[in-house]
Amino acid sequence: MMSDEYLVECKIDDDDDDDDYGVQKIQPSPPPPPQFSSSPSITPQPSLIHVDIRDPCGVNKHLKVEFSDVLAEPASTHSYDRVWIYSGIAFEAMRLWCYRCLTALCAVPVSCLCGCLFALLACMHIWCVMPCIQVCHTCLPCVRSLWMSVVNIFIAPFCTSAARCCSGIHVLFSKE
Repeated sequence: MMSDEYLVECKIDDDDDDDDYGVQKIQPSPPPPPQFSSSPSITPQPSLIHVDIRDPCGVNKHLKVEFSDVLAEPASTHSYDRVWIYSGIAFEAMRLWCYRCLTALCAVPVSCLCGCLFALLACMHIWCVMPCIQVCHTCLPCVRSLWMSVVNIFIAPFCTSAARCCSGIHVLFSKE
């Protein structure tokens, strides 16, 4: 069964759009998507104001760990009910408070390191990698014609003569 989040509401208008003279009304077309529009659009940046939505792109969906994902007792062996309940409470509390303590100690330095790393990667990509690729694309036709000349002058005659020498060799298989 499909959940409601995948359902789309479509408005269907069965009325005729013809006016009294038999001419249809032309409706304005919707604006193009932002990536196809000619006017520059600024993509909204995540803001620090909304602290409730901390993973809007769903990067860490795999980290939603609960007590039942880690610990489970089969039907044949059960501990006391209170032990099971207190174990679940202790698991959740330790997971929450250890995460809070570790993020209090590590979040700012790690985010600074990640920011520096991504800035370095962006700088290297913009100022080193892309210019090298553009130089290669620019020089590639010259290099291609030079390489074709080398192949036609040196390698092709050698391969042709080796093929002619080997063309007279015949191999026969016989059972003795």
